[in-house]
Amino acid sequence: MPDNKFIVITTINYPTDGIKKIASNYKDWSFIVVGDKKTPTNWNWEGVQFLSVPDQLALESAFVRECPFNHYVRKNIGYLKAIQNGAKVIAETDDDNIPYDSFLVSVDKQVEGQPVQKHGWENIYTHFTDTKIWPRGFPLEYINESFRKKSLLGDKSTFDCPIQQYLADGDPDVDAIYRLTTEEETKFRSNTVILKDGTFCPFNSQNTIWWPEAYPLLYLPSFVSFRMTDIWRSFIAQICLYKQGKNIAFREATVVQLRNEHSLIRDFKDEVPGYVNNIIIMELLSGLVLSEAPDRTSENLRLCYEKLVEAEIIPQSELHLVDLWIKDLNHLGTSH
Repeated sequence: MPDNKFIVITTINYPTDGIKKIASNYKDWSFIVVGDKKTPTNWNWEGVQFLSVPDQLALESAFVRECPFNHYVRKNIGYLKAIQNGAKVIAETDDDNIPYDSFLVSVDKQVEGQPVQKHGWENIYTHFTDTKIWPRGFPLEYINESFRKKSLLGDKSTFDCPIQQYLADGDPDVDAIYRLTTEEETKFRSNTVILKDGTFCPFNSQNTIWWPEAYPLLYLPSFVSFRMTDIWRSFIAQICLYKQGKNIAFREATVVQLRNEHSLIRDFKDEVPGYVNNIIIMELLSGLVLSEAPDRTSENLRLCYEKLVEAEIIPQSELHLVDLWIKDLNHLGTSH
């Protein structure tokens, strides 16, 4: 197996240009593509381990059986399969991203970058472009403020970053409000910016690399809107990672997105829970008493979901799947 490095994607489409290029150019990575009920049953591409619905249901996992179909969160099954196969690092992307030559080059948990010198919400895109743009999930209340005065960055140093978000050029990950009001392609500058404890910015599942101590935090919630599942995951991941003295890196664009067809109004509707709740969620999570022990990450994850269920932001049904996720991680010996 190639170096125990895994790429995970879920798709309902026939092999896209992005999938074909990854399969062709990254043979030192194992490549898992997770199917769904809408995925063509004859899906096949050389260099890809395709997990069809029957393949998934054959896995010894109650989580797999209860994970919703026709949903982006089938990607969770790809994470579990990679972990089961001994993944030392997991890279996730989407089928509408075309990798640059820099994609997955020099992958290292130790990152040299500059830390943001402020607490609170940070529009990370301000450090990569002068365009007025913000990442999906960034609170609308703080958008104008983020452009008035760009945050200072500290001296360049090396940081331990078990989660690293790389950006995407072209049609990057922004919210529907931006897309409904702006029509221009984006080209980000190269940079590496570090978020430390107390500084928050949403990150997505579009071009992100994870190391084992963060694996429990890969969990994508199933009973939230499609446009918030990876964003709310990122809030929980930041809180849990910071508690253990770790950091998150935002890095240069290594893909260009040729976005699959979307209804922007439907995207907007799916994002409304975030517009209303993102600030509240981070306030609730920041007030939790969590363990600093490296082997208590799964426990911290569940406490975060308990808090959001208690606040009636996420339904009670989510906790059952969180428990099944943790059970599978325990079985695989990677629950931390």
